Amino acid sequence: MANTTSPRWKKPLIIGALIGALVGGGYVAMTRGTPAPDVTFIDLKGQKVSTQSLRGKVVMVNFWATSCVTCVKEMPQMIETYNKYKGQGLEFVAVAMQYDPANYVINFTETRKLPFTVALDSGGDIAKSFGDVTLTPTTFVIDKDGKIIKRYVGEPKFADLHALLEKELAG
Repeated sequence: MANTTSPRWKKPLIIGALIGALVGGGYVAMTRGTPAPDVTFIDLKGQKVSTQSLRGKVVMVNFWATSCVTCVKEMPQMIETYNKYKGQGLEFVAVAMQYDPANYVINFTETRKLPFTVALDSGGDIAKSFGDVTLTPTTFVIDKDGKIIKRYVGEPKFADLHALLEKELAG
């Protein structure tokens, strides 16, 4: 008699493929050359910075949370990256996720002396505008023309990120 039930290994494989398709689908929505959304970030001091005002510069937009272990781990390297390239025209906006309490974000920013713009996404609108970002960290690199050239989900390989930034800042 033939076994008519699916082997147990197929179910996780199918689920993994579906998750990959969903994550990949979000990636396809923001491929290289897609215009960055027209949004206005509000930093911790209440200052407004729009993606329009950042045209002409290479920009990194990093979605993060104080409760995200990988975000906290990568932050020193994000600071190093910003400090290394800011003199060449790099702008950096760290967007705290909607669920992150403002006082946690302020405390983290002050104790870690974050040197770049830190914005709160209180309503979740910025994350939605960038393709409904839900996974942290997620980092976008935007070229001088305001087009998304790279999206990293998770901690980037910093050597590759630096090579990309150097190429874009030189252009």
